[in-house]
Amino acid sequence: MRLLSTSASNLVIRSSEQVATKISKILIASGCGSPSIASLLPCLQPQTTHLILSNPNLKTETCLHFFELLQNDQKLYTEQLHIQSHMTIICRLVRERKFLLAKSFLTTISTDRKLVCTVEHLVDVMQKTCDESKVLAKILDMLFRIYSDVNMFDKASEVYNCMLANGWAIDERSCNVYLIALRKLGLIDTAIDFFHRMLNSGVAKVTVFSLAIIIDGLCKKGEMQKAKCLIDESSRQGVKPNIVCYNSLIEGYIRKRGFCEVDEILSLIEKEGLEQNVATYTLLIDGFSRYGQIRDAERVFDEMIGKGVDVDIYVYTSIINTNCRAGNMKRAFQLFDECVNKGLAPNEHTYGALIHGLCRGGQLDAANILLNEMQSKGIDVNQVIINTLINGYCKKRLLDEALRLKEFMEKKGFQLDAYTYNTIASTLCDMDRYNEAKQLLYVMESRGIAPNTVTYTTLIDIHCKNGNMVEAKRVLREMEKKGIKPSNVTYNALLDGLCKKQYMKEALKLKDEMDDKRMTLDVYSYTSLIHGNCVLLKVDDALALFDEMCNRGLLPNNVTYTALISGLSRVERMDKAFELYDEMIKAGLVPDDAVYSSLVGGLNTPLSGYGHLEINWPNVQREWVLTFVKMRLNFMQCHWELSEVGIVCVSRSVGIKGEIEPLHKMKTQMFLEAISDIRSNKVEGSYLVQAH
Repeated sequence: MRLLSTSASNLVIRSSEQVATKISKILIASGCGSPSIASLLPCLQPQTTHLILSNPNLKTETCLHFFELLQNDQKLYTEQLHIQSHMTIICRLVRERKFLLAKSFLTTISTDRKLVCTVEHLVDVMQKTCDESKVLAKILDMLFRIYSDVNMFDKASEVYNCMLANGWAIDERSCNVYLIALRKLGLIDTAIDFFHRMLNSGVAKVTVFSLAIIIDGLCKKGEMQKAKCLIDESSRQGVKPNIVCYNSLIEGYIRKRGFCEVDEILSLIEKEGLEQNVATYTLLIDGFSRYGQIRDAERVFDEMIGKGVDVDIYVYTSIINTNCRAGNMKRAFQLFDECVNKGLAPNEHTYGALIHGLCRGGQLDAANILLNEMQSKGIDVNQVIINTLINGYCKKRLLDEALRLKEFMEKKGFQLDAYTYNTIASTLCDMDRYNEAKQLLYVMESRGIAPNTVTYTTLIDIHCKNGNMVEAKRVLREMEKKGIKPSNVTYNALLDGLCKKQYMKEALKLKDEMDDKRMTLDVYSYTSLIHGNCVLLKVDDALALFDEMCNRGLLPNNVTYTALISGLSRVERMDKAFELYDEMIKAGLVPDDAVYSSLVGGLNTPLSGYGHLEINWPNVQREWVLTFVKMRLNFMQCHWELSEVGIVCVSRSVGIKGEIEPLHKMKTQMFLEAISDIRSNKVEGSYLVQAH
């Protein structure tokens, strides 16, 4: 049996060689267009194809045409033939250093999901096709990159293991492609493991560029200590950090406001004998600017100039932006003139910073002049600049100008975004032009601009202001169905609308929904609920919400206290109302007229016509009683006179003639402070004042 099997095998080989020889001769003589080839194609075997495509007497171009012929004939297709023919042509192209074309063919076969082709099988076919180690190493290196590019990390790792096992060196640039792909997907731990394998392999060349990729990934994730440890470890193994690594650390610490750590890194850079580059200075200037440390930003800029570092337009733009944020427009324009005089060309970001600063300061005419200047210089206006100008107009309630600019940019073919429409719609709402705002947002959606959270929140707020709670709730459900996550502001808008319509059961249900979804209830959420309960005189429920809010570490604001004091005053719970008033003062909040009016109005029932007023406060002196009654009568616009028996209400009409003169109105705040002083005493007393 073995003799028969060997004999049959030899016949197949001889047959394959004969067919390959015939086809090769035809291809050399007539090319792929010869009719003779068609009759021989059914005889093709993987070995035959290999012999033809690897024939050194055939031109590569002819081989590629023949390869294309095979791929287009579905009758000839088998998976083995498909893989074998690809691998043969790839080997040929690599030998001829046609790497780009070889990578294209290799990508086709290695990423084709229809093929059940493992890395092991590909390597096996590759080794049977070619016995040149340099060619094989290059193809595997190429395959490693391909798998890295398409995020097939497990297969890439298999290829790497195969190369290590065979002692084939892998290009560090290919390793960096793999590391960058892992970093983009946030797989930093996997990247670190691979970096350690590189260090310990003894085959892969490791330089600081690979280290810099990992350090950047760790710093962007905020894992600063881990990054520093990796730098120390790699330094011990001979891979020293460069300025790029240290810049990543600086950027990471700035993001955490760790300026002390930034100083330590700067000292370390100096100790290592490295020079700060333009990127270092730009990071420092931007960082100080972001947190309002203008002097430090200017100091770094001056240091850069003093050291003779070439300052590019990006650095100038950064320091100009720093001053614009701080409102130092004079200094910003000085720097602008300085960079122009140095021959640097301002870009759209430079102009954008200045326009933003001018708009913040309300100097819209000057901003428009700059806009015209940058356009005259051929600098394209970007979306940020347009939105900045529209936002500037909206803040000054120059809505017609904002709409005119919007229409002008649309006519020029400029694609506006959701921010533009949201800004104008919000301003229309502030001006109580709700229907116009709603229509504008519908126009935005009809133009194919996807609404975002702000858009839906604005629509919900509009419906709530119009009292249409059914539509407001429908919009909330619609945005959730579309996968747009509502924000705290979205829920607060709906919550406020429900409370103002006195739908407290629904409001509390919405509060529970926020808790279930782990949405943070803030002071505005609680204030709406407290106000709603106080309007319905459910002050105990309001106080329970107030306590819950404080227990969650939220600080009540003026509106919170005003709502509670008003509710308590209306149900004549004045001790608690004054307690909250005192608490409000201690918190540094300034009560408004509504608070004073509620407190004075709730102290006793109003005096009207004839009647009496009983004062029953601890240790009240007569002058305090008289002060209070004078104040009460004055709030009622009564004329009164003081007699030995008390205070007599003479008339409610203003301008009565006679010997009686009206008391000038006392300052409400001084009055309430006096009441607080009276309440703080502990000795009881009672006074009866007649009013008739």
